[in-house]
Amino acid sequence: MAASADDPQRIVIENCSIATVDAHDTEYASGHVVVAGNRIESVGAGKAPEGLAGVVRRIDGTGHLVTPGLVNTHHHFYQWITRGIATDHNLFEWLVALYPTWARVDEQMVRAAAQGSLAMMARGGVTTAMDHHYVYPKGSGDLSGAIIGAARDMGVRFTLARGSMDRSVKDGGLPPDFAVETLEGALAATEATVDAHHDASFDAMTQIAVAPCSPFSISTELLRQGAELARRKGVRLHTHGSETVEEEQFCKELFGMGPTDYFESTGWLGDDVWMAHCVHMNDSDIAAFARTGTGVAHCPSSNARLAAGIARVPDMLAAGIPVGLGVDGTASNESGELHTELRNALLINRLGAHREKALNARQALRLGTYGGAQVLGRADQIGSLEAGKLADLVLWKLDTLAHASIADPVTALVFGAAAPVTLSLIDGKPVVEGNHLVTADEDAIARDTRDEARRLARIAAGA
Repeated sequence: MAASADDPQRIVIENCSIATVDAHDTEYASGHVVVAGNRIESVGAGKAPEGLAGVVRRIDGTGHLVTPGLVNTHHHFYQWITRGIATDHNLFEWLVALYPTWARVDEQMVRAAAQGSLAMMARGGVTTAMDHHYVYPKGSGDLSGAIIGAARDMGVRFTLARGSMDRSVKDGGLPPDFAVETLEGALAATEATVDAHHDASFDAMTQIAVAPCSPFSISTELLRQGAELARRKGVRLHTHGSETVEEEQFCKELFGMGPTDYFESTGWLGDDVWMAHCVHMNDSDIAAFARTGTGVAHCPSSNARLAAGIARVPDMLAAGIPVGLGVDGTASNESGELHTELRNALLINRLGAHREKALNARQALRLGTYGGAQVLGRADQIGSLEAGKLADLVLWKLDTLAHASIADPVTALVFGAAAPVTLSLIDGKPVVEGNHLVTADEDAIARDTRDEARRLARIAAGA
């Protein structure tokens, strides 16, 4: 019998290390977490309180670390079926090489790719995912519905950033002419997606953001009207920004200003905005983001893969900019999971100006949890382990060969190999158990994604 709101079922996890990632970075060497329904009821040192009613599961977390679930703030799910291509290209060359293939995706391909992307992330500790989908070829089916359906079926909390492009090759952009929408069509479809799918409630599983793709694939009017649409509907805004030096040159040649000034001129700075990458930011750009509360999705693996550069994350954090982590599309980050980004954010930023002082393990964990929640506008609901927040948490196994000799569990998680996930709860429900998905068939997803990747390659080769 289902539990009532007044008498919820409880899950108790005890004897584990806990990193709450709250405002004080509270940690417990041996503590407990009590989940009641879809909320965290209590977190603390030692054993859980005695006499709890409705306990349906009690877990001995010895040898484990509990953290908030990881939050992914930038991705392109459809790229799961174009991995391992153009591996020695910079961003613009890579886009030119892949756009003709991407422009031929259909609903079946996109759903399979979304399942692959979500499965890999969820199995690796992601509890809130995000997809920036911007390729909507004519006649390709209900792509947004396919992506949202895949996330719903897997049980992952999800934000779809409904993207769009209206600047094709004939207008000086990079996408093929048949891969873009009209200004009017993109705005109408985006509004319809918000109306059909956005949930503004505290425990929402699906939210929508307005997300024109990038300065070199959209018109100024799409940016401007997209911002107006998002604010009229009360949803967040997302796009790519300052990813490469080529983008900066493009903006200066076309608009007479750098990317940040261009975005500000079109209404695209604010505490309801987050941008992916932000690699090439000068002091003035960082000050503008800090002044307006604009967030950043830092994607270190993709930035390295495409030789884009090292984002100034320590300087952004020092300025008070909200920063989260992103996988980015798996055509530029073939691993497709977020633990890599915890580690690479720390390591790659230490190659920059701040060297060993750039980031530490706890800052990296905060980027992947609370920082991501801030960027998605959900810091009151997820991103830290605190009573009253949603029960999105991960129990990481740290007593195996890979980690057992590292005394500090947070250091083990961030600096070490990818840790097995013993349990991942999303909205209080198990999604991963024993390092495997319980809400989807991983082998079936692997077969489907392989088949759809091959079908897409055949179609693109014959075009």
